[in-house]
Amino acid sequence: MKKPVHSLLKLGALLTVVLACAAVKAQGQAARLQLSQLDNLASRASETVDVTIDERLMQLTAKFFSDKDQDEAEVKRLIAGLKGIYVKSFEFEKENEYSTADVESIRSQLRNPSWTRILNVTSRREGSIEIYVMTDGGQVGGLAVLAADPKEFTVVNIIGPVDLEKLSKLEGQFGVPDLEIDSPPKSKQKN
Repeated sequence: MKKPVHSLLKLGALLTVVLACAAVKAQGQAARLQLSQLDNLASRASETVDVTIDERLMQLTAKFFSDKDQDEAEVKRLIAGLKGIYVKSFEFEKENEYSTADVESIRSQLRNPSWTRILNVTSRREGSIEIYVMTDGGQVGGLAVLAADPKEFTVVNIIGPVDLEKLSKLEGQFGVPDLEIDSPPKSKQKN
């Protein structure tokens, strides 16, 4: 009688581990936005950027950054825990080459309760920028940026723990555009 109980306990433990792994994977999947519906914009764009770096490629890419160069070492530390970086950016010759439905197809995914918009700047002449974070237990597990102006539309999706203070180090790396995120100023020490 002892053996079946022991086997059931082992099976229960195994199922718990499998379910925990599935929950972690589901969290990563929830942070990844579906961007394929934007592919039709490429035929109208004068310039297209399409970056897809999954966790495997992220780890491989990290090996190319030097530990000796301070900036490269910082980027290497920043991307160490990331699960992926996905960017779609379209630049157009004329205005209104993409529709509000294209933008809404991304925004609708960000209405999930785990996503929170932390920045929204809108200008009639210059367009808009929105930044969303996905949080889980007080930690940032994903980031999404939507930047739309009359001749350009960009979506950046970063999956994994994102240190918002160090995010500016990713600007210009992996196809992430310059989002004009400034690091907080360092406080001056009093003598």
